Amino acid sequence: MAADGFKWVFERGRKIMSSCVITVLLLLDIYFTCVIGYLSSPHVGQEPPYKAQQNPVMSSPAALAASSVSSAVTGENYTARCPSDGLCTKLPAECISCAYHHNCSYGQPTNFTCNTRPGVRCVNGSGEQQQNFTLTVDCRFCWQLDASQYLCSNSTSCMTVSCPRRRYNATCVVLELAHCLGRREFQKRLFCNWTGGYKWSTALALSITLGGFGADRFYLGQWREGLGKLFSFGGLGIWTLIDVLLIGVGYVGPADGSLYI
Repeated sequence: MAADGFKWVFERGRKIMSSCVITVLLLLDIYFTCVIGYLSSPHVGQEPPYKAQQNPVMSSPAALAASSVSSAVTGENYTARCPSDGLCTKLPAECISCAYHHNCSYGQPTNFTCNTRPGVRCVNGSGEQQQNFTLTVDCRFCWQLDASQYLCSNSTSCMTVSCPRRRYNATCVVLELAHCLGRREFQKRLFCNWTGGYKWSTALALSITLGGFGADRFYLGQWREGLGKLFSFGGLGIWTLIDVLLIGVGYVGPADGSLYI
């Protein structure tokens, strides 16, 4: 009897040890897949390298030719959006035309000669009406502006929960009061960042409490995986434990590919 008991304990311990080893190997595989995929993903180097501390000189003739007219909007109703008799230096970009040049260092304030467009009136600090004036603008192309100075289109068709995290091609337009060199409408690679309304806290709570019945997967819209967990009793507990870890770190997300809220 003692020998049988010892044998049963030994077999039981070996099964538990095997399950733990498989779980650890699976998690390590997921981790290294994420790290290697991130380091080799194309998001590295998507933007041309610009180092502000070295004060590189702007030298893009094509972009500068496009920036000779600072306004991206050429509609006839632009005058309705231009303040009458306001300060010239406070006019929106579509109300003026500036002779941008490339003889400036990145990020440094630079003076440019500008003039108002037809039908636009403005004054200087003394209240005198002007047509030609000097505008001080930081030397940078439009796509180098701070993210708060332009608006970009959003995408609801790209997967946000993935490793490495995916990006999409967004069309961005500079805000009216922001001035910059180059085209005011440009393309930029942005992270997928939309949400379908799923809460991370709810998914994690369901995974911890009812994960053995697939409630977490059902909540996230992954009904196939939910049925698999339901009929396998959470993969005899192993699948449940793995899902708690994966949902906790955000690796498993909504089936529609959106971000948690």
